[in-house]
Amino acid sequence: MRLKVGILGFGGLGQAAAKLLSTKQEMQLVVAADKEGFAYNADGLNALEAIAAYQEHGSLGHLKNFGKLSQNSIAEAIAPDVDGYFLALPNLPNTFMASVAKQFIASGWQGVLVDAIKRTSAVEQMIALSSELETAGITYMSGCGATPGLLTAAAAIAAQSFAEVHKVEITFGVGIANWNAYRATIREDIAHMSGYNVDLAQAMSDAEVEALLEKTNGLICLENMEHADDIMLERVGICDRDRVTVGGVVDTRNPKKPLSTNMKLTGRTFEGKTSTHTFTLGDETSMAANVCGPAFGYLKAGKQFHQRGIYGLMTAAEVMPAFVR
Repeated sequence: MRLKVGILGFGGLGQAAAKLLSTKQEMQLVVAADKEGFAYNADGLNALEAIAAYQEHGSLGHLKNFGKLSQNSIAEAIAPDVDGYFLALPNLPNTFMASVAKQFIASGWQGVLVDAIKRTSAVEQMIALSSELETAGITYMSGCGATPGLLTAAAAIAAQSFAEVHKVEITFGVGIANWNAYRATIREDIAHMSGYNVDLAQAMSDAEVEALLEKTNGLICLENMEHADDIMLERVGICDRDRVTVGGVVDTRNPKKPLSTNMKLTGRTFEGKTSTHTFTLGDETSMAANVCGPAFGYLKAGKQFHQRGIYGLMTAAEVMPAFVR
């Protein structure tokens, strides 16, 4: 049986997620929402038609036969027949994802939710909601993109060779041809830059973002980010969060990655030897591929837990994603 899936947020990531789902046999996109409307079809939405409607008119609400304009699109897109949702939403402000989770709790809907949020403080808010999610019959998978997500899971596996983990270093390279395709993601990255925060980044106009990128030659260089890989690895007992560092370079003018994305875990084996495991992502894999693929893999795993009556919050560091055929 195909899982009926929804996507909340239809910017660059949401559109990529819709394209990815169109290649899958085990999942079917039936509902998607943006801030001005949503589209729903119990028999499945056509990804290319949905993307065209969004790009031409600014909202999925304009999709012929299946769209509806709404100022309350997230709440209206919560449908009882949907097995799970990928929350491809910008976490701006930093409390936004938790507020979305609370909408699902209040609605009485039961199923699987997956996010790809980045900030430690955002995941902490989700952890605080764990008992409410459990009571509501929701299985919530948090931090399930690339980093945190795929690379955090790789660190959790790499840690098995060691008696003690000394440090985990995650370095990412992202290349996109035009920042406009991923405006919300770029704003979240700017919020991590020195001298900026979430509120400042959210308040920036497109012209201000473009002026900043002009000054940096299109590059966003990030170090020692507040990234939830740390709390996720600490939560499962692999290492203290201060042993985890995340940083990288985003090129907003070139689809070629400025550097290879990798995870390096250094530790001490039970024989007393120090060594490092390295996990490197292929340069040809896009940010969208490395975020959306794991997100739906975790959604499938979450559905397996949900069917067994296991609810509440889990992260990418404690569950293996299930490959979606």
